[in-house]
Amino acid sequence: MPMIQSKITGTVTPEKRDILKTELGKAISIMNKPESYLMLSIEDNQDLFFAGRRLEKGAYVEVKILGSVNADSSNRMTAKICEIFKSVLDIPGDSIYVSYWGTPNWGYDGGNF
Repeated sequence: MPMIQSKITGTVTPEKRDILKTELGKAISIMNKPESYLMLSIEDNQDLFFAGRRLEKGAYVEVKILGSVNADSSNRMTAKICEIFKSVLDIPGDSIYVSYWGTPNWGYDGGNF
């Protein structure tokens, strides 16, 4: 079960949330994970600071997956996330930070995968 959590500085309209949902759903295949198991969290109007300054337009994105994180896949995923956030929210790539987390255990419906 992949999970993509996003903290975004600005307001994300319902229409833009739907676009993010669709585009991130397609992108998760880069990590060899199916959209059918993807969970998303979009938190807008967040105060994000980097190097002591407040980001006017910025995002912090966490990608969590069952299993290990492949360096090549995560590099391609970062490029795609930056492309999506630039296109949908007009956030420049140098204000988007992405982290990856892999786990050998993921619980669901009373058990672990």
